[in-house]
Amino acid sequence: MFCEHEILKNRRVLVVDDEPDVLETVKEILDMCLIDSALSYDSAKKLLEENDYDVVILDIMGVRGYDLLDLSTRKGIPSVMLTAHALSPENFLKSIKKGAKAYLPKNMIIDIATYLVDIIEESEEPRKARWFRRLKPFFDRQFGPDW
Repeated sequence: MFCEHEILKNRRVLVVDDEPDVLETVKEILDMCLIDSALSYDSAKKLLEENDYDVVILDIMGVRGYDLLDLSTRKGIPSVMLTAHALSPENFLKSIKKGAKAYLPKNMIIDIATYLVDIIEESEEPRKARWFRRLKPFFDRQFGPDW
């Protein structure tokens, strides 16, 4: 039987967050991937400069996520913003305009594998963003109907 997350097997992923428990949670959920992690901007920057990744997952606050997004975008690596404290329509738009392929709330972290599948499939075969359609009801509730 084909698993929906089979496309993630052995994908190289960099996860950057200043909260060790978030890094551990993502590692557990994405156990089919090859995960590198960083707790700071400096260590993440070094990893980005020295390695190639299939996807980068970035916190916004505490690790200079937007600066790291600039680096990963220049390298052509699909990047995902994963945030709790910076959850706002303004940061959503800023993330997408700066090149993020997705903007995910941390309270949806349990489904991160599904969103990564969407992003990888989209980068390999462009189409409308499924991750956004999946999360639109959440954003409408969070930000209000006219966000």
